[in-house]
Amino acid sequence: MTNPQQPVAPVPQPVLSPPTGTAIFLVVRVNPGGERAVRGLLPDLAGLQRAVGARVPAGALTCVAGVGSASWDRLFSGPRPAGLHPFPELAGSKYIAIATPGDLFFHIKAMSMNLCFEMTAQIMDRLSGAVTVEDEVHGFRYFEERDLLGFVGGTENPGGRAAAAAVLVGHEDPRFTGGSYVIAQKYLHDMRAWNALPVEEQEKVLGRKKLSNIALPAGARAANSHGALTGSHVALTGAAGPGRAQRQILRDKMPFGSAGRGEFGTYFTGYAASPGVIERTLANMFIGNPAGNYDRILDFSAAVTGCMFFAPSADFLRDPPGPPGLPVRAPAVRAPAAREPAAQEPAAQEPAAQEPAAQEPTAWEPELADVSAPPGIPRPPGPAEHVGGLTRSGPAVTIPPRV
Repeated sequence: MTNPQQPVAPVPQPVLSPPTGTAIFLVVRVNPGGERAVRGLLPDLAGLQRAVGARVPAGALTCVAGVGSASWDRLFSGPRPAGLHPFPELAGSKYIAIATPGDLFFHIKAMSMNLCFEMTAQIMDRLSGAVTVEDEVHGFRYFEERDLLGFVGGTENPGGRAAAAAVLVGHEDPRFTGGSYVIAQKYLHDMRAWNALPVEEQEKVLGRKKLSNIALPAGARAANSHGALTGSHVALTGAAGPGRAQRQILRDKMPFGSAGRGEFGTYFTGYAASPGVIERTLANMFIGNPAGNYDRILDFSAAVTGCMFFAPSADFLRDPPGPPGLPVRAPAVRAPAAREPAAQEPAAQEPAAQEPAAQEPTAWEPELADVSAPPGIPRPPGPAEHVGGLTRSGPAVTIPPRV
């Protein structure tokens, strides 16, 4: 029997939804004074998703919303997620995982682009004048679940209960149970250089067979291959949770591009219960494990954006804390009953003693949650930096001309 006194865990956002045919990745910056519009939108997101999705019932429309470190205290009073901090630039000897602006992140997925586009349009209509768009990427599912480099993505993803354990915050941060940390990066590929490689060399770079998607044997896998540095058996070195259990990442990657502009890329979103797990993987890629042994895929792929967000539970969005300066409420306790739709009225809440709102740190030092900090010191890019196989001067990325 269910214990009537035992609270039910908050309902998460659809971070565990299966892959779909299309997606839109939207990153925006909240303008000064735009906080009220954002606070008005977030409780309505689930209703918007249902209304738009009902027009194509089989379309599998979902929307995940994430909030960045700099905007959290502008939107909500009270404590903040324990691991939320700005995305750290990770600078290796050759390449950099850059940090770019972003206050809100919307990851919108559906079987067809019309649903994604309509959902995005509804969000932007509500936020008109309140936000500035930093990036909007339209992704599509490529042949056989492959990326534009021709390899299958998401092979190392956990499934079932393991996926929920890897992605959703638990009792370690009780006010934010059911939430998830997400890191979003946009990668551009130098396809001319990549296609010039023989298939055997491409397989050495990725660490798996191109046609069959089978991982190369350990003895045949280069130490700087993508699989060796980011595979679940290596990327989690030192990333242990309670009881020394290994932590994993849910990777939700999707190709995007514009053939006319010569733009070919992959949009990476990594979800985890601890941001340190994703940061460790990126440190392995850009700094190397050991230092200097960077991921060879970066010779062909450039990370041109980088942001971190916290995607709180659906229950949190439905009934968020008050704006900064108001008394802090105790977390809502949901009765153990059939899960109600997200648009219903929130459960009764008990008052709690007021706590001071957490202050944004003036200078954040890289702290990788439950893993050791990556070697090396992040450094800002100079006037011209090599980012993957491309060249970046400031925020611009130039693809080498055809010769």
